[in-house]
Amino acid sequence: MSLPIPLAFQRVSTPTRDRRQIGQILLDLGRLSDTDLQSGLSIQRRGDMRLGDVLISEGFIQRGDLYEALAEQHGLIYADLKKMPVDDELAWTLGAETCLKNGVVPWRRMGDVMFVATDRPDTFEDVSQTALPIGMTAKPVLSDYNDIREEQDRFYGPSLALQAETLVPAALSSRDFGSGAQGRIVIAATLLAVFGLGFALAPALVWSVLAWIAIVGLILSVGLKIAATLAQLRYERAQDKQDGLGNITPLRRPKVSVIVPLFREHNVASALVRRLSKLTYPKALLDVLLVLESDDEVTAKALSNTVLPPWMRIVTVPQGSGLRTKPRALNYALSYCQGSIVGIWDAEDAPDKRQIETVVRAFNEAGPDVACLQGQLDYYNARTNWISRCFTIEYAAWWRLVMPGLSRLGFVIPLGGTTLFFKRSLLDELGAWDAHNVTEDADLGLRLARAGYRTEMIQTTTMEEATAAIWPWIRQRSRWLKGFAITWAVHMRHPTQLWRDLGAYKFLGLQLFFLSSLCPFLLAPVFWSFWLITFGVSQPFGAGAVATAVVVLFVLAEVANTAIHLTAVRGKNHRHLMLWTPVMTLYFMMGCAAIYKALFEMIVRPYFWDKTQHGLGDASKH
Repeated sequence: MSLPIPLAFQRVSTPTRDRRQIGQILLDLGRLSDTDLQSGLSIQRRGDMRLGDVLISEGFIQRGDLYEALAEQHGLIYADLKKMPVDDELAWTLGAETCLKNGVVPWRRMGDVMFVATDRPDTFEDVSQTALPIGMTAKPVLSDYNDIREEQDRFYGPSLALQAETLVPAALSSRDFGSGAQGRIVIAATLLAVFGLGFALAPALVWSVLAWIAIVGLILSVGLKIAATLAQLRYERAQDKQDGLGNITPLRRPKVSVIVPLFREHNVASALVRRLSKLTYPKALLDVLLVLESDDEVTAKALSNTVLPPWMRIVTVPQGSGLRTKPRALNYALSYCQGSIVGIWDAEDAPDKRQIETVVRAFNEAGPDVACLQGQLDYYNARTNWISRCFTIEYAAWWRLVMPGLSRLGFVIPLGGTTLFFKRSLLDELGAWDAHNVTEDADLGLRLARAGYRTEMIQTTTMEEATAAIWPWIRQRSRWLKGFAITWAVHMRHPTQLWRDLGAYKFLGLQLFFLSSLCPFLLAPVFWSFWLITFGVSQPFGAGAVATAVVVLFVLAEVANTAIHLTAVRGKNHRHLMLWTPVMTLYFMMGCAAIYKALFEMIVRPYFWDKTQHGLGDASKH
């Protein structure tokens, strides 16, 4: 039985067309000065935003002031959902998708009239035209946006959390890896037994096969990096040097949502708010979602002690089937995003203050096939120790040379997990992120390419925290390598279809990328053994010209890698790292432990998300 509707709400009037402007009402109520109104109107003209949102985001009025003015403007009465919550029997009348899209929730029913709580009565016409039960009409009542959100979470949260786990079609998802662990263990044990037996019976033959695979893998890996680096350097020389961002067109800028997944991030919560507050994009057009797991009391407590600006809000992900991954949280939060552009930042990120302007301009100038923009990453704690220095060198080469170079060569770009920006409509079209893939970024980049869309690199940098200890580095890298391997396996289920989707060039480039990403770490012990030749230890190749040629090849590969790293850190901000480039070989040795950890988890724990701890580096200046 429906809850009774209070008598006062039975007198809710139908909104009239002849209304005073919201700014004038606030002036008349004494809640706003004329100077602040003019400032707000000037900001409003820059983009698609409501004046009320501008006034709140700039601190000119309080949210309660806006609701008081809206109630007078539209002839509505305010419904306090904390005191008079939603009628449980009506909650699903409009459906979760309609309610989330329009920021509403069914509240009470009286006869054939359903009263719907909204904080945007000016857009209520979209709701009133939604399919309703036969004979029923919808009328608005005014409520606080945060209270509406809490009611939406209460009713729709659990189902959305389960839905977030299966948005990607099964054929393109890694969720099947969760079953059949026993079979994978048997297969892995069998392969190890066969390898051990072969090595016992014919060690020279087995070692020679592994050696040749390692040599070919090394040539392809270094060759890919050289080709990408040269392509990027040619592009940079051909570009005219231009300073500044120029004007963004069209003049009316879009709303941009940015999702920031948090899990046990009590060390960075307050710093994150401070960093993001430096953004220069109009705050009324910013929609930053801090995404927490429902049982993450540590981060929730840290945020409860932090004053959040009006354009920043918390989204709590309910527990589902037991899966807990970053892409699952992203999928859940996507339902609450208000922007037509959706971005991702990590908890420790310090983006360039004009990054959103760069993104908006780039999307405006890009073709319709550009679905994603990928920014660059840099690290604010490079001087912590030799690991953080090497990490910074590695990613300077990756983000400034190799990644953009791969884009110039027309290859599929393996996305990074942060400083990514998407057209919201295309995320919905593709099913967003694979909740079961621990490198959801690489997988989504590949699915975008398969669907005919492109990713472009943009000249904007986000400062992050480089991992600066051996075991955390191994844990983080093992997650990435495991995800790469699973992503490759998922998309190679039907290689002929993948070939048709990508075309021969991109298909072969994709194989080369994954081979060069996994083989050097997997066959690292074989690589190391070759250096024993210099100490007179024989190899299956013998001690002749072939063995000498292999050693020369290894030396040339090291020279090439060092040259790439030196080129990447030649700028004034990274020049201090040039002396550290020779120790990169020692740094990459940790990858051997990471790949074997990844292989073990791929067999027994494919969905395990090995969390990287943040907040250990000095980010006080960012």
